[in-house]
Amino acid sequence: MMDYKEAGLSPDDLKEMYRYMLLARKLDERMWLLNRAGKLPFVISCQGQEATQVGIGFALDKANDIISPYYRDLALVTYFGITPEETMLSAFAKEGDINSGGKQMPSHFGKKEANVLTQGSCVATQVLHAVGTAFKFKVDNEPHIALTTLGEGSSNQGDFHEGLNFAGTHDLPFICIIENNKYAISTPTDLQYGAEKLSDRAIGYGMHGEQIDGNDPIAVYASVKKARERAVNNEGASLIEALSTRLTAHSSDDNHNLYRTKEDIEAMKEEDCIKLFRVYMLENNIVDEKWMEAIDAELKKVVQEATKKAEAAPYPAPEDALKNVYEEVN
Repeated sequence: MMDYKEAGLSPDDLKEMYRYMLLARKLDERMWLLNRAGKLPFVISCQGQEATQVGIGFALDKANDIISPYYRDLALVTYFGITPEETMLSAFAKEGDINSGGKQMPSHFGKKEANVLTQGSCVATQVLHAVGTAFKFKVDNEPHIALTTLGEGSSNQGDFHEGLNFAGTHDLPFICIIENNKYAISTPTDLQYGAEKLSDRAIGYGMHGEQIDGNDPIAVYASVKKARERAVNNEGASLIEALSTRLTAHSSDDNHNLYRTKEDIEAMKEEDCIKLFRVYMLENNIVDEKWMEAIDAELKKVVQEATKKAEAAPYPAPEDALKNVYEEVN
């Protein structure tokens, strides 16, 4: 794992990083339990990719930069300002769901005041939304950037290529992060693309490209921070491939035992970014076991409270099904 001092981070920064990583993990784990209990319809997990997402968030100016996330970005959007209660309201499809009022599947993130662009359902469309935002920043000479994320499977969609080609052609203040978790649902990388590194595609778009360790939040932070500096200094866009680990099945409706061996699944547990970061913090005397126990207990209560409030909240009224869908004419 990269030296935190070399990256310009403080011990307090690392504590905050770990807090958001663990909060997202606990929210995610709770949603899986609720799904298996028959209380939630669907879960698509961020487990194993929290380091990439929190590292990204820490490198941005969340008061001014815009993110256009993909469905697995629970840790990133939590850092940017979607609260645990709002996440649970969405998961339960309750009236107070900020994303859609309980009309869409969970993980269709969107919160204007938190600079989280509303997400489309079709994979890779978020790339176009972020590129459009970056173009606006460029035209208006604003010192901000737009960032999007997607999985390596989505990087084979036409929207990805069209968006990055436009960003490269116009030197936009834009960053694209491929969270490469090695599986497009059930398809391994060797059946998805022939390139050794997806970051090498950046050459064809005329932008900076690099591959990084997505299980190291410090390395992710350092890479994205430099990419942001290049972007606001009119040095163009960046394509960053963060190699990460998907610890769960693709979703709650998927059985990864059909395409992953028991040995593969056990080996992945050794790549758990939260476990790795925990060891790093303890070995570098950033925290002690007492602090770890305290933060675990604190966040457990946060998730419990969010779950209680969301479960008790009302469902949307049937007559609101078409609200904000069609223009209302008196």
